[in-house]
Amino acid sequence: MSHYNDFPNDDTALINPLMKKSGRWYYFTIACLSAIVAWGLFSWGYQIRNGLGVTGMNSPIFWGIYIANFVFFIGISHAGTLISAILRVTQAEWRKPVTRCAEAITVFALMVGPINVIIDLGRVDRALNIIPFFKYGRFESPLLWDVCCITIYLLSSVTFLYLPLIPDIAMLRDKYTKRRWFYRILSLGWTGSPRQKKVLEKLMAIGTILIIPIAVSVHTVVSWVFAMTVQPMWHSTIFGPYFVVGAIFSGIASLIIAMAILRKTLHLEEYLKPIHFNYLGLLLLTMCLLWFYFTFAEYLTTFYGAEPEHMAVFYSKLGGEYTYYFIFMIVTCFVIPFIFLAPARLRTITGTVIASIAINIGMWLERFLIVVPTLSRPRLPYEHGIYHPTWVEFSIFAGEVATLCLLYVFFAKLFPIISIWELREKHEDEEATIKEKAVTTGSYEY
Repeated sequence: MSHYNDFPNDDTALINPLMKKSGRWYYFTIACLSAIVAWGLFSWGYQIRNGLGVTGMNSPIFWGIYIANFVFFIGISHAGTLISAILRVTQAEWRKPVTRCAEAITVFALMVGPINVIIDLGRVDRALNIIPFFKYGRFESPLLWDVCCITIYLLSSVTFLYLPLIPDIAMLRDKYTKRRWFYRILSLGWTGSPRQKKVLEKLMAIGTILIIPIAVSVHTVVSWVFAMTVQPMWHSTIFGPYFVVGAIFSGIASLIIAMAILRKTLHLEEYLKPIHFNYLGLLLLTMCLLWFYFTFAEYLTTFYGAEPEHMAVFYSKLGGEYTYYFIFMIVTCFVIPFIFLAPARLRTITGTVIASIAINIGMWLERFLIVVPTLSRPRLPYEHGIYHPTWVEFSIFAGEVATLCLLYVFFAKLFPIISIWELREKHEDEEATIKEKAVTTGSYEY
């Protein structure tokens, strides 16, 4: 079965991981991830108790790994709703085994990413001041725009993930006694009637259209947190599209890694086929070229303008203390992906995964190189600072990654990671088409 439409009629492979008893590897994975999360929480508690002095942040570098992590996690959240919505709008039939894997990444990345802003505050209680924003907030601030956009995006993404889940949850409710009370609550009385299907399809169609501008606006506003200042190499009109392209770039890479892991651990080879990785690899290659174009345009414009404040940051990346970071970013974001994704013979599952891992490393470095070098070379006559992250910051980062993975593992254990009802509908439509053709031609051997 080489074609992407040739999915098995039997749903056992999708349901078995939910119903069968978990093995040792599952509990080992949960234990390891939980231990990393616990260490991250301990490190955060240590920071709260001793203050931000335990981090590498200093004057004038008031943002470090935490804000880089924030931008990174918000970026990979574009793996889900945006990519899924675009594929739904374009009626790409190969999307069906991919969409739910992607949408889950969005929700969990949006849960983890904004926590970095709270961690960066030091005083956690100050985050409460943003809740009555109509009283304390100033809508002139891009920071408040960010809060509003991310909140709307998270609620929209949860809805976008939940709506297509309802028929599958109802199937689990009716077919299995295990966790039936849980599935009964979440299924919202779904019976699969024509009226319910019509309402669900209408809601999904509306959500698909609305989620695209919401997702684009989120990372645009994230970029404006930097671009609306006058800091060197931040005050740029290109930052909006540059951030959106980078978000989709790292988002697709995260999706490919998640799909490869799910394919191997849950034995979904019949559903997540090489052709899906090939198509996503082509999308990744396109975004790789776009990312290189925006990066080249940004740095060329800065170099040609030759403003002293901007050139100080420019040379810190291309000849100063951040040179090796910059070179490694170019290699991981462009050279390695291009080598593995451009030739069709290397655009295999292994090739796309290698490229995706390199891209996520490089895109994290890109966010780091946006935040730190500019702050180390401020316009005001501060002494130039040097930033070296400490074990506290790296531990919290590891805890956040583990939290994202842990949430994804729990989700895959509770719900089908591939939409069963959409695959069933496709089989039914194909069989109906074959029957209709057989009746029309007078041949009943279908």
